[in-house]
Amino acid sequence: MDRNNPIVRLCVQGMELEACGRFDDAAQLFLNAWSQSTNDFERCIAAHYVARHQKNPVDTLLWNQRSLNHANAVFDDRVGGFYPSLYLNMGRAHEDLGNREDAERFYAMAASVLDSLPEGRYGNGVRDAVEKALLRFL
Repeated sequence: MDRNNPIVRLCVQGMELEACGRFDDAAQLFLNAWSQSTNDFERCIAAHYVARHQKNPVDTLLWNQRSLNHANAVFDDRVGGFYPSLYLNMGRAHEDLGNREDAERFYAMAASVLDSLPEGRYGNGVRDAVEKALLRFL
């Protein structure tokens, strides 16, 4: 991600606040990022983080769907590496709502694009979460 992008900067600041346990402040930064976003790429990123702070699973699903819809509207490679996480989040949101078939479908979609993840902590974390999610459906 381009750390010079103002929306990315807001989301990074929000993640830093999350790491300090300042969840309400982080949630506000993510909402600010959403309201300031100007294109599908930025909206994809902001919605992804807003989804993490929803109080109920229906809203979580809606924000995750919004993030995925905006990713699908970006017609270049900037979002390619996001899909494993986006699909994983959609699967989890469906699982939390008891939509087992949809959850399993999204987890399988996440597994099918794991090769787009970078090596390292982030990529390994998503790979591990997808593996654990799929195991819940065996």
